Amino acid sequence: MLWHAKQRGSSVAPGTLSGKVDPIVLKITTRDVIEALAQGLRDFQTAPRLGLVLGGLCALIGVAVVFTLFLAGMPYLAYPLAAGFALVCPSLAAGLYEVSRRLETGEQISAADVWRKVIGRSEVRWMGFATIFVFIVWMYQVRLLIALFLGYSGTGASIGEFMQLVLTTTSGLIFLAIGNVLGAILSVILFSLTVVSFPLVLDRDVDFVTAMITSVRAVAANPVPMLLFGVIIAVLLLMSVLTGFLGLLIVMPILGHATWHLYRKTIAPVGAVGENYQEIEAVR
Repeated sequence: MLWHAKQRGSSVAPGTLSGKVDPIVLKITTRDVIEALAQGLRDFQTAPRLGLVLGGLCALIGVAVVFTLFLAGMPYLAYPLAAGFALVCPSLAAGLYEVSRRLETGEQISAADVWRKVIGRSEVRWMGFATIFVFIVWMYQVRLLIALFLGYSGTGASIGEFMQLVLTTTSGLIFLAIGNVLGAILSVILFSLTVVSFPLVLDRDVDFVTAMITSVRAVAANPVPMLLFGVIIAVLLLMSVLTGFLGLLIVMPILGHATWHLYRKTIAPVGAVGENYQEIEAVR
């Protein structure tokens, strides 16, 4: 890929703050998504230790939470919780973005250094709070839908009884349809806000609001490739959940590293932008 820059005279570009140039979004293709996944797999093979640790941690959290729901007599929340697991994955994978960045630059990789870099960025913490907030909204929404469409008959029921109620009654089918639609909407919103923003704040000195806006711009500029990436994430995470979360040992690190490489393909590199505002065209 060649970079061509066209410089303007003004030192402050439209849509920028305090003279800082906003990250520039590039057009990508579905081929870039496939390449990013292949690069993510290579990064995992090159530095598997941290990826396995994070994937294993996510699997343990998933199993522990589902087990707790069964002990608390709320097994009916296991499915929505597993479905909402994808909502918090971007924040859990932040360390993997840093590993890919270090592999790219040739820096030494150690768990302590990666951890310090991730927790040292307040923007990562703020975006992590945002993802957790959306996850909490999702779970409260499920409880509300259960109350509205199923009454409280689902509460205290076994998972088999609850599924029978959902799949064999009109109100249950409506509950399932509306719940899945609202869950998909929340997932699309959060995916749009985070697919680029987490790697961006780790890579550059930008605030989390600018990072999230840039992420939305990236999705809007590349709807088909981003839709493909989102579908791949959803399918792989679903397969991981069906294995009792054990699939996260492999899926989580590959997707985390792939997200970093997709970010690098979607956002113009810093070296391509001068002190003044520039328009970058990607010539393939």
